[in-house]
Amino acid sequence: MVEQTPPADQPVDSDQPDQPARLRTVRWVVLVVGLLAVALVVVLAVSERDRRGPPVPDFAPEFAGETLEGGSFDMAEQRGRWVVVNFFSTWCVQCVVEHPELVAFHDRYRDDPNIRLVSVVFQDDVEIIAQFFTERGGDWPVVITNTGRISIDFGVTAVPETYLVDPLGRVVAKFTGGVTLAGLENQLVRAGAGA
Repeated sequence: MVEQTPPADQPVDSDQPDQPARLRTVRWVVLVVGLLAVALVVVLAVSERDRRGPPVPDFAPEFAGETLEGGSFDMAEQRGRWVVVNFFSTWCVQCVVEHPELVAFHDRYRDDPNIRLVSVVFQDDVEIIAQFFTERGGDWPVVITNTGRISIDFGVTAVPETYLVDPLGRVVAKFTGGVTLAGLENQLVRAGAGA
């Protein structure tokens, strides 16, 4: 007797007993794919949280330090005023880009006793900072001591970062990636400063 091979498009009867094994395999594959999808969602959620960085503090940490000009700045003495706290470095491209905006902001509010601007150096050399301000302008307080601790207290992970602090000491806005005069003024108005 000659054995005939069924055509390729017809099912082979001998596969019938293997169906439960195939069904189990399909179920395992679906389970593994589902677990991988859940793991991917968890990883993406955690990485998005890490990208946002630490939470913004409700109240600005009180800090004090020596300034570039040899004076001192004490955040506790600023209660009752709006304070813009800017963290920057001269090696940071966005910090260099935002600097003229900070100069414009300071020039506009220089004589307003209710609004202050202070910068805090972030991992930079004091001599380079001094040269930077000499060449690019700006004569507001620039804190040069205790800056590592101040950055940690605010939760700064990269520069530029800028915080708007209200007269009660609450952080009402955080800017990352640079500020503009218009952006600062808009936040002042939104926060009720009447700027």
